[in-house]
Formats: sequence, structure tokens, C-alpha cells
Amino acid sequence: MTFSELNGEQQHTSVSLSCYVSLMGVLGIGVDIVHVPRIIRLLERRTPTRLAHRILSEKELSAWNELPSEYEARRIRYLAVRWSVKEAAYKAIYPAARPTWKDFTFHSLSSDGSRKPFLECHLRTRESSLWKFHASVSHDGDYVFATVIVEAP
Repeated sequence: MTFSELNGEQQHTSVSLSCYVSLMGVLGIGVDIVHVPRIIRLLERRTPTRLAHRILSEKELSAWNELPSEYEARRIRYLAVRWSVKEAAYKAIYPAARPTWKDFTFHSLSSDGSRKPFLECHLRTRESSLWKFHASVSHDGDYVFATVIVEAP
């Protein structure tokens, strides 16, 4: 059956679909949910800069520092998203590796929408250089939810 037949049209057009088939298996899947008020409480106990230095990679810290301080909600969400993604990534690769916060850099959707979000892994092992990370993040109101899938040969 063609797409045209599915749409009720009687044309006999041929449609071919190509799918990407990965030769890699799934090393792990990790999920995490962050309640944003929890991050706010952490920021009250520590300074925002101290927490940012603890959990952000150099690239992320540079981007976070460029966010104007008057956009406090945006800065908090930036930290919450990275916290959630990195927790999910840790769950996806443990016990194969035990990364630190700074072993990951999360890249959001590009501003023009041409690039999907992705996660860079900075571990320096032969195995981790072959891993492929897929990340998805959703945030709504007081919650940030992240899923990370890691493929490995």
C-alpha cells in the first residue's frame, strides 16, 4: 500500500523510505527529573557561581556566564537542565564508566533549529570514544525531565 492509498487517493505512486540502521547496541538508558525549586534551594545554600563551577563544563560555564544576571529564571533553568541531563547520562553509562559532572557538555537545540540537542562526553578511554550519546530534555513549570541513550559497538 502506498501513502496515496492510505490517504484515500487512487494513484499508484511508489514511495520508498530509507531508514538509518545503526550497527551499535544500546549501552544504557538513563532518565532524570529535577524539581526546579530544589535547584533554587541549592543556590540559596551556595552561591550560583559556586554551583555552576561545580557542575558545568568549561564550555557550559562560559555560556552560563554570558547570560545576563537579570535573567535569573533563565540562569536557574540552564543549571537545572544540565543537572538533569548529566544525571541521566551517568545512569546510562554506569557501571561501564563513572564520570564526573564536568565530563559532559550538553548542547541545546541550535537557535535556528538546524541541530538537535546533543551531549559531548569528555572521558578519555578507548571505549568511551566509540559511544554515541542521544539526549532529550523537556521542561515545564517547576520540572525538567531528561532522557539519555548511549550506543556502543
